[in-house]
Amino acid sequence: MSRRGTAEKRTAKSDPIFRNRLVNMVVNRIMKDGKKSLAYQILYRAVKKIQQKTETNPLLVLRQAIRRVTPNIGVRTRRNKKGSTRKVPIEIGSKQGRALAIRWLLEASQKRPGRNMAFKLSSELVDAAKGSGGAIRKKEATHRMAEANRALAHFR
Repeated sequence: MSRRGTAEKRTAKSDPIFRNRLVNMVVNRIMKDGKKSLAYQILYRAVKKIQQKTETNPLLVLRQAIRRVTPNIGVRTRRNKKGSTRKVPIEIGSKQGRALAIRWLLEASQKRPGRNMAFKLSSELVDAAKGSGGAIRKKEATHRMAEANRALAHFR
């Protein structure tokens, strides 16, 4: 606990081309080793590919993909008095859910077979917006696990 008071919340900056905070959040998750310009290149190429594939606004596709992948319930591991661990279902807030959705989308796109990251990311975003893909499967698996352990909800 800080003795000086609470730290003020910083709002995420928006990216230079789309002026969108969500795009900047995705770029920050793509970025590795501080190479932000490379992360921007990857995302902008993916957005261009989405534009060619779907012929709709790529930001709408990105928003819809993240909305579809965002979980509203998850599981946390809790240890009881006897020492055994249990997966306890816990509701997830909107910010945490969005962060999980972005992470799952990027993990699923990295696991895809393909030429480069921009191609794989665009394919995953289009699939997630349609309701299929690896990130959607991850969300459904999390929801299934939470549903299976619903009896343990009182351990929160």
